Amino acid sequence: MGLGDTNALIKVYIANRPMPYQHLSVCQPIVIGDIAELGRACGNGWRKVFNVYAKLVFALQAQDIKLASGTPNWQHYRDNHLLQAGSATALLFSPPVLDEQQQAIQIISGRTYANALNKQQSLGLFWLTPEFAVNPRYRLFVCPYFDYRQLSNDKIGYLQSLLGEYLAQPCGDTKHD
Repeated sequence: MGLGDTNALIKVYIANRPMPYQHLSVCQPIVIGDIAELGRACGNGWRKVFNVYAKLVFALQAQDIKLASGTPNWQHYRDNHLLQAGSATALLFSPPVLDEQQQAIQIISGRTYANALNKQQSLGLFWLTPEFAVNPRYRLFVCPYFDYRQLSNDKIGYLQSLLGEYLAQPCGDTKHD
């Protein structure tokens, strides 16, 4: 359950939900204008989440993940593509799928949320730093919460290079199994 494309290639898992989607039980794509409306209705915190998500997807072009190709900047990508049908992005309010056949990049937003999920379902995380963890078997990554103060541009760059490093490895050839 969440917002975005049901066939997402980049899935971000977040602990809280915007108020209008408290009872959402499916993955629902948004349309142009919804992100701006959610920012107005739910506050600056949600604007930050969407901004950081768009910045990350835009930065992933350097790793040959071209979901934002053809857009001039991350703001345009956010406003016209992020979390829409066919965008290959989703913001999910449920635990990640632990399936070795999972093809999506799965990112848990926030160490506190990752630790809570780990207690529920043993995510098998390998902590690279106090803020970043991986489980390459499930294409699962943990990063700071999607907020400028926690996931700064430098940390977005680190996450982008981390994703590139682990996704470039053949499935059975992971560093931290």
